[in-house]
Amino acid sequence: MVLQTLSLLNYKNFESQSFDFDNKINCFVGNNGKGKTNVLDAIFHLAIGKSYFNPITTQNIRHDESFFVIDGVFKKLERDEKIVVSFKKGQKKIIKRNGKIYDKFSDHIGFIPLVIISPADRDLIIEGSETRRKFIDTVISQGDRSYLQNLINYNKVLAQRNALLKYFALNNTFNKETLEVYNEQLNNYGTEIHNKRAAFLKQFIPIFKSRYKAISNNKETINIDYKSDLFEGDLKSLLQLNISKDKALQYTSVGTHKDDLNFEIDQYPIKKFGSQGQQKSFLIALKLAEFDFIKQQSGVSPILLLDDIFDKLDENRVAQIIELVNNDNFGQLFLSDTHPERTEIAVKQTHQSYKIFKL
Repeated sequence: MVLQTLSLLNYKNFESQSFDFDNKINCFVGNNGKGKTNVLDAIFHLAIGKSYFNPITTQNIRHDESFFVIDGVFKKLERDEKIVVSFKKGQKKIIKRNGKIYDKFSDHIGFIPLVIISPADRDLIIEGSETRRKFIDTVISQGDRSYLQNLINYNKVLAQRNALLKYFALNNTFNKETLEVYNEQLNNYGTEIHNKRAAFLKQFIPIFKSRYKAISNNKETINIDYKSDLFEGDLKSLLQLNISKDKALQYTSVGTHKDDLNFEIDQYPIKKFGSQGQQKSFLIALKLAEFDFIKQQSGVSPILLLDDIFDKLDENRVAQIIELVNNDNFGQLFLSDTHPERTEIAVKQTHQSYKIFKL
């Protein structure tokens, strides 16, 4: 998987900009605020259909403009694939592949395998469970379209059930039969989601542990523990058991939308007991394991985006990552940095072809 060209029009701070990329390593260098991260985000946008850093579409339009266009040409399995993402205020976002508009954005997910490593990933440790569910869902969805569809359906039914609970409270009424219809649907979709998440983690955690060992010189034990209500029983029974609580809260209090991942170091939460260095190593191992997993599932090396990684990591970890990248298993790499000299020294160590773009 290689991104050959990228064109931006009114995207974030870019009025109009085009790039022709190297097949291996591409570096964006310049002072803060020049748009290095925005270029990486545009590439992410082409692959996933939304921004990594700001999912509110209107806020990705350049100031005082009414639309944006991102245009990229990829080489996948020896075939050119032109992907265009465009949005105009007051209209729906459009994603096109080779001139044909997708009916559903979900049909595009996974077509351009991609992994991003960014300082923003720290949210996976410090934020709430929704951030970690989003991580696991994004990884699985890139290789499993039925999982993504189940997730979409589950969230739709969940919203309907929550609206019904609010209706009951506002009108001082209750209809058990109507609620049971939603319970049945949530159970069907939720069970599939739970089983896929459990199966994914069984495969993913050993890969993650191997990556952590490779980038960390420490001997601590790390783990990911999957927390889910569905380990306590089937979702239909749990929904019935918690109906009084749900009526009082006016929303659904159990289900796969409450799942979480506990990130542990020596059997303690890494959020509280891990050093900054250990947390950084944990996150990078997590993302490199994501790379490995997606490659195994798709048979294609994902594009790898490294955002501001030199500023956020010590030289030892950067050297270890560069060493990992200096491997035929990796495909195309994009990175951003504020120091051109530091970047060039690092990428020269890979003995791969590269381009440096000064913004």
